Amino acid sequence: MKKQLKIMIAPDSFKGSISAADAARAIERGLHRKYAVDCDLTTLLVPIADGGEGTLDALVPPERTVTASVTGTGGDKVTAAYGYIGHTAVIEMARAAGLTLVSEGKRDALTSTTYGVGELILDALDRGYRDFLLTAGGSGTNDGGCGLFAALGATFRDAAGKSFVPTGGTLGAIAQIDTDGVDPRLSACRFTIATDVRNPLLGPEGATYVYARQKGADDEALALMESGMRHYASLLRTLCGRDVATVPGCGAGGGISAPLLGFCGATIRSGIDAVLDAVHFDDLLQGADAVITGEGRIDRQSLYGKAISGVAKAAARAAIPVYALVGCIGDDKQTLLEMGLAGITAIGDLAPSPEYSMTHADELLEAAAAEMIF
Repeated sequence: MKKQLKIMIAPDSFKGSISAADAARAIERGLHRKYAVDCDLTTLLVPIADGGEGTLDALVPPERTVTASVTGTGGDKVTAAYGYIGHTAVIEMARAAGLTLVSEGKRDALTSTTYGVGELILDALDRGYRDFLLTAGGSGTNDGGCGLFAALGATFRDAAGKSFVPTGGTLGAIAQIDTDGVDPRLSACRFTIATDVRNPLLGPEGATYVYARQKGADDEALALMESGMRHYASLLRTLCGRDVATVPGCGAGGGISAPLLGFCGATIRSGIDAVLDAVHFDDLLQGADAVITGEGRIDRQSLYGKAISGVAKAAARAAIPVYALVGCIGDDKQTLLEMGLAGITAIGDLAPSPEYSMTHADELLEAAAAEMIF
């Protein structure tokens, strides 16, 4: 009688090399090469992400995605995808307000907008969705979510009473925020903001000073936007009665969660925890003999709030061993093993060069999986 073996395969992407879904399929091929003859092998593919750019591709297959024409980072029209898991709409802000949507020489945090993210939410509302998982990684914006809130019906006015859509450079011009026109369907919605950063909205560790320079801001722009963001946060506090600027993680995505925290009861969660909940990871673990996870590089940071750490913690609760297939190992292997992993294999050790491991990750993952023993 063949041995029964159930393996969950739950890697993150190997950034710049292979997607989470393709990595999972490569690992599956390797396991079937080794175990399909002698074992009754069941593999469960659960590609994951930590809430940053690429989360949509990891969580949602193409047949469960929809597209909409929305306002892009720089104000031009783009076609952006979002997806759904059950009754939850998964919106990756980078699809509509991402850094990579604007060429490097044209990036400008002063003028970029999250308006298109709000348009994606409206599209999902029209399709009946009321639960939202919004990922805040990979943004090219620093508007405190004003664009998003304007798309959802909020009206921003300057000192002369003229309405406008604030961007990073014009936050200081907001004199009034009128929420009377906000879409009433939002009162029935639940928003979870997924991010792997804990930065607040303001200050030296906040959205502007930590992230806006990579979005095209110089020193003068940083000072202008920080002043504007502080003014905007004060208005929000007065209007909604909550100091959202102090919420850990509110600085992610250029502060996109600020209006959702203030007016929609949103919560910010660790990206990997939010992702694992969205796919019902604990339920999928039932009956598994082992879990294989992975990412491009493993080090101590991988085990604190990143994808591997979330998988390892969930599996530990179920007393299921976790093995990691990674591109390379950045810290002492034994130390990493002592932090909750049953085994670590670096595919870079199987390659003739680092460049080869980057361009041939699929075959190397398959080969590494074919050597695993459970």
